[in-house]
Amino acid sequence: MKEILKEGNPAAVVEISKQAGDTRNHDKWRWVEPSVWTERMLTALEEGVKGGKWFALMDKVYSGKNLKAAWEKVKANKGAAGIDRQSIEAFQAKEEEYLEELQESLRENHYEAKPVKRVWIPKQGSKEKRPLGIPVVKDRIVQTALRNVLEPIFEKTFAEQSYGFRPGRGCKDALRRVETLLKAGKTWVVDADIKSYFDTIAHDILMKDIKEQVADGRVLELIEGYLKQGVTDGLDQWEPEGGTPQGAVISPLLANIYLNKLDREMQLKGYEMVRYADDAVILCSTEEEANKALTLMKARIEERGLTLHPEKTRIVDATMKGGFDFLGYHFERSTRWPRKKSMKKLKDSIRQKTKRTSGESMECIIGNLNRSLRGWFEYFRHSNRKTFQMTDKWIRMRLRSILRKRRGRHGMGRGTDHWRWPNAYFSDLGLFTLSAAHEQARQSRCGNH
Repeated sequence: MKEILKEGNPAAVVEISKQAGDTRNHDKWRWVEPSVWTERMLTALEEGVKGGKWFALMDKVYSGKNLKAAWEKVKANKGAAGIDRQSIEAFQAKEEEYLEELQESLRENHYEAKPVKRVWIPKQGSKEKRPLGIPVVKDRIVQTALRNVLEPIFEKTFAEQSYGFRPGRGCKDALRRVETLLKAGKTWVVDADIKSYFDTIAHDILMKDIKEQVADGRVLELIEGYLKQGVTDGLDQWEPEGGTPQGAVISPLLANIYLNKLDREMQLKGYEMVRYADDAVILCSTEEEANKALTLMKARIEERGLTLHPEKTRIVDATMKGGFDFLGYHFERSTRWPRKKSMKKLKDSIRQKTKRTSGESMECIIGNLNRSLRGWFEYFRHSNRKTFQMTDKWIRMRLRSILRKRRGRHGMGRGTDHWRWPNAYFSDLGLFTLSAAHEQARQSRCGNH
């Protein structure tokens, strides 16, 4: 690439330092973008910068190497075109030219984000739909470059109990923490739901939080520009007064910044909160402790201009019937299984792949099913064994119904169909059996102890 994109005049520390990937002294920062985060910058991150704020960051955002790295991430993620209708493929055809234009506009302070295109996608387990914002490709690249620079700065400040949209963390880590706390006797649970979180984040409060770490005026302007980025929905266009657009690259980081002070205070007060984005639970030893935790959380949430959903936020005793849902699972009485919405989503997917009128061979149908079943099992493998037994039974019923239809018979697979096409028949065709996979995983865990 032609001198990608001229580097401008980056700070001297960038020119003379090794890249982050060249050092063994910062293993916990291996995920950072090495074209941005040098060894000396990581040392400054760990030891603290003068005044506690980062100043010269804009040149890191528009550096040629960072923009190139950001483009590679955007390209890998694919995604739909924004309001300008420019696809990933169209950008790729002239990537050198477009990246140079982006760098120039950012360096000369001429860059302006385009409005995001609003689309509506189905809400899991509901007839309602939720809004998703699709930025244009160029904005996704700049947001990624901005995140490459900012994420390590704020990641260092984030609390231990925050798991959503963070490097090296995910749903499974949050679920393991919940399981550990329940086994430790913290069975009184505050099941909290923040109402319309991503849409109600107050811009002024968020910017105040960001300014506690970042003092580069141009970077702050860039962030504010994204918060005020217009939204286009059909013929309508408006500027949001609050919130961060779901679907934007920078939104998850901003959302975590906004709740970090809540995380820190709950931690300081000794409450065991486990949070994944706007989904949070607080696990306590007594009902009294749970009530105090909820009171504190409600007060701090309201100070941030947010609201706990009055119907979805509650205190439950996880040792009793009823339990609580968290990250796709239902926890109740020392066990867990997929929540109703998770099971409905799986069954809806299977129904689409096992229509009685399907003209595909049984081998093809099973091959298609297996792709869904393996991925689903990987996430829900820690469920109660009855979950897998019942789901296997239901899946085989669907397959027997197809075979029954092909023999000119009506209705679901039943009666002598179980003898005509026994469980072994489907196993021989390669059907992924959830209960068998669960038993194998259980034996493997036992063998490791």
